[in-house]
Amino acid sequence: MDPFVIHALIMLFAWLILIPVGILAARFFKVLPGQDWPRKLDSQVWWRLHQITQYSAVVLMLIAAYIAISESGGLELSVHGLLGGGAVLMACAQILSGWLRGSKGGPTDRNVDPKDAQTWRGDHYDMTGRRLLFEAWHKCGGYLAVAFAFAAIATGMSLLGWAETAFALVVLVVLVIWGLFVVFERLGLRKDTYQAIWGKDPEHPGNQE
Repeated sequence: MDPFVIHALIMLFAWLILIPVGILAARFFKVLPGQDWPRKLDSQVWWRLHQITQYSAVVLMLIAAYIAISESGGLELSVHGLLGGGAVLMACAQILSGWLRGSKGGPTDRNVDPKDAQTWRGDHYDMTGRRLLFEAWHKCGGYLAVAFAFAAIATGMSLLGWAETAFALVVLVVLVIWGLFVVFERLGLRKDTYQAIWGKDPEHPGNQE
């Protein structure tokens, strides 16, 4: 099989399947259907799924980028190369930002004493400036990376002679994702991350106005 076709197929799987699944998990499944929230808190299912899909996607992107660069004999400053390179770099920056998000804290942190509130301090639990900066970047940067990726997909598939297929595929995926966003929103599946982990009690710092 043509190496550039392999590159394209890997990128399509990473950006059109793994990344959207991870985004939907993080946005809508912090509290699982049937979970007795707020009596049962801090489900780790969404977090694990988000991690697995996003890390796997970035690994696949790097493999696909290596294939393309090797076959091209180096980096290309084409429109597709710039868009695709930008998308991959932003995806890697998302992983890096996750490592720098700070500590968790709170009564469910495995490193604290759940009976001693004095040990609960953490960037997330206290909603420190570091945590607020992480959340702003992680959400905005993630959606920007997806926008770059979709543009890269359209230009890349056009280079392979798949222009019509590219347009139809990107439109279809966007409509499906948007449709799921609307349906899940109407079903009330989106929950605030902080409250999904620690509940709505106003004594928690992140619930105080």
